Amino acid sequence: MVAAASVVVAIGTAAGLLSAAGDGGSDAARPEVTGTPRLHPLPAVPSASPSPTSASPSATPAKKPRAKASPSPSPTARERRAAPASTRLYRHPESRVLDWVRANPDDPRRAVIESRIGAQPAAVWFADYSPDTVTARVRSVTSGGAARGRVPVLVPYAIPDRDCGGHSQGGAPDLDAYDRWIDRFAAGLGSGEVVVVLEPDSVAQAECLSAGARADRFASLARAGRVVKQANPRARVYFDAGHSGWHPPARQATWLRQAGAASAASSDGIFSNVSNFHSTADEIAYDRRVLDALGGSGLGAVIDTSRNGAGAPADGEWCDPAGRKLGRAPTLDTGEAGIDAYLWVKLPGESDGCRGTPGTFTASYAYDLAR
Repeated sequence: MVAAASVVVAIGTAAGLLSAAGDGGSDAARPEVTGTPRLHPLPAVPSASPSPTSASPSATPAKKPRAKASPSPSPTARERRAAPASTRLYRHPESRVLDWVRANPDDPRRAVIESRIGAQPAAVWFADYSPDTVTARVRSVTSGGAARGRVPVLVPYAIPDRDCGGHSQGGAPDLDAYDRWIDRFAAGLGSGEVVVVLEPDSVAQAECLSAGARADRFASLARAGRVVKQANPRARVYFDAGHSGWHPPARQATWLRQAGAASAASSDGIFSNVSNFHSTADEIAYDRRVLDALGGSGLGAVIDTSRNGAGAPADGEWCDPAGRKLGRAPTLDTGEAGIDAYLWVKLPGESDGCRGTPGTFTASYAYDLAR
């Protein structure tokens, strides 16, 4: 999955869904917040030295056998993790899907979109480099969650070269600036429980960097995890494991270890399938294999289930593929050993660029996912 985060605009008080025109009714909404960036899948079986930026929308990933689930972490390791204070996730009241729902009371798709997407908690992305305002914007989300006794999910997405020179051309200007930005991000986390999905694609896509640049990035990621957990000891930080159709688990675990994901001072585990479509069963099996290879005691995984209800397309299509469905509802209580949460990190209804402008909310796409 190459991070081609296109059309990233300035984030407002919180990240949400941008709007784009769709058929059968107005999809217009206020554009003051950032849509989740568009992330592209890589071939399921990459070459020894793939070029992440060379994958095209027409490329067909190779088929990958379903991985067998590895043994669950031992009870001793899992018992070292504190039980979550709440299994209720926070739904931020400002999002593009909710803007559309409020603006289109008579649209025949409204009830389905509101009940199946708008009513669900989703991640809040911080995808721009705005150091002067990021603390207040993070605080607005975390304080809202704390006031309701609910757990917000935040996605810092400002690492330099976050898409290896692809579409988004965003992020901090350099790692020193990123370190300062993450300090300010962490300053807004408060003291309540919060889940931090740290920099999608930052580890899985690191192959595009030179060895020295990769080491520097991993050092900044490890520092970011420490800074977040020092600022709020109740923050649960998860590192990028790509997805089940990308790197082999052992290879991904090697990079994750270098990035600090096996250290309790930085990490609570890994995340996978952000903005992708791979089935929950495939991701559980893959994540357990990564965790086994990573070897960190008591680590867990969270999975983006927002659009994986029908699994990944057989032809490898990545851009708003037809026939996809919403996945399992967000929860911090999965009933699966080693799997801490199912989350909606990618906001359902945001286009990858084929059903609407990249990163914007398209009601026709949302309706197809939800019905």
